Amino acid sequence: MVKVGVHVSIAGSLDLAVDRAMDAGCDVFQIFSRNPRGWGFKPLTDDDAALFRSKVRTSGLMPVDHMPYLPNLASPKPEIFEKSVDTLAAELDRCDKLGIAYLVTHLGHHLGDGIAGGRMRVIKAISTALGNAGNNAMLLLENTAGEKNSVGSSFEHIRVIMDELDFPDRIGVCFDTCHAFAAGYELRTEEGLNETLTQFDEQIGIKNLRVIHLNDTKGDRASGLDRHEHIGMGFIGEDGMRGILHHKALRLLPFVCETPVDDRRDDRGNIAKVRELAK
Repeated sequence: MVKVGVHVSIAGSLDLAVDRAMDAGCDVFQIFSRNPRGWGFKPLTDDDAALFRSKVRTSGLMPVDHMPYLPNLASPKPEIFEKSVDTLAAELDRCDKLGIAYLVTHLGHHLGDGIAGGRMRVIKAISTALGNAGNNAMLLLENTAGEKNSVGSSFEHIRVIMDELDFPDRIGVCFDTCHAFAAGYELRTEEGLNETLTQFDEQIGIKNLRVIHLNDTKGDRASGLDRHEHIGMGFIGEDGMRGILHHKALRLLPFVCETPVDDRRDDRGNIAKVRELAK
């Protein structure tokens, strides 16, 4: 049975995210544990954390946390970089308090001063944050779509970062299908998917893959366009999604859809489509 879910809101209180995930029919769900569009946030109270953990335990669902939008771990701007490191450490601590095993992070943008410098800042940021934070949650590095100045759009770039980190038990990878396809990796055919996953295994190691962001895409292959589409309605298509869901290296992993909600389909509809294609 496929393990699938969506990103859900924490509006009102964190524990309500569990209720929303159950209502949507999730097996796994992703949240922002705080406002994703600002730097400031309220500390977690013991009661908040206890209620969230209790609901997760009762529901049997698997929660995943995602870093907010503003941090940029590759930023050459000192103020942004320092705030990004502090946010990463704080989010890791929040995961520990909430009992969340995985925190997904984008690797950021180097803003034009070169990929090598951007990678080194990502390495410094992650090393500092993991050294300052609690020691339970695993940080998942998410591949990017190949947009301008992005860090982490190739498996080789992610490997370079992983090799420089001294926390092997606390680093994993989140594979985003939209981002990989937009960065030029083929996912639509059995041959293409096998080649992509062979490259992934050689560079990163399938054993390090912990979560999949299952998203179709509004952009064609190698477009560099980070625009998610409903499952089966984009350029990857139903056949490509079916192949991903049935692949022996992927099918037992948790799949999180970060798909639109509009008049064509909602979260329940995308979860249903995933389950249909996974049969």
